[in-house]
Amino acid sequence: MGRPLRADAERSVRAILEAAERVLADNPAASMEQIAEAAGVARTTIHRRFASRQVLIDTLAASAVERLAQAVEDSRPDTAPPLVVLHRATVNVLRVKSAFGFALGQPVEPDSAVAAAWEGITTRCLELLAAARDEGLLDPAVDLDWARRVYYALIGEALHGPESDPDVLATKVVDTLLHGLGPR
Repeated sequence: MGRPLRADAERSVRAILEAAERVLADNPAASMEQIAEAAGVARTTIHRRFASRQVLIDTLAASAVERLAQAVEDSRPDTAPPLVVLHRATVNVLRVKSAFGFALGQPVEPDSAVAAAWEGITTRCLELLAAARDEGLLDPAVDLDWARRVYYALIGEALHGPESDPDVLATKVVDTLLHGLGPR
């Protein structure tokens, strides 16, 4: 691995990645030049930092998945009560997924660092759901992988509606996951 980037180089890489997400979300065929312009950097800067457009997209995807993993960890899954963690994690994940929809939608190469990060997120989610089950929030006989898939689907659907407040959406997602849609 190379030496760490200088602070100014790190800022330009961050600006490039943020601009890439915005530009590519609007136009997945956008050029490196369009991304450089949106980032406010010279075309040579983007080419110096990223050998190709695909390297830029792969780096963006890796960065987004790292942010998603951090969002889950920021919910304090090892110390907070499961219901609190579930709500916090959902809020955090909704924020990251709404900001990095393009990057998080990229195909993942098997055996890559991104695939490993996704697997870590899945494992963490299953641990959270197991804690929720053990706390009595989910049925003791629940299939945790099914619950995870439903939870992911609820998060995905929450991002497509008119509501944009992550806290409101998280409340709806968690309530639906734990209580369904039937009368109470």
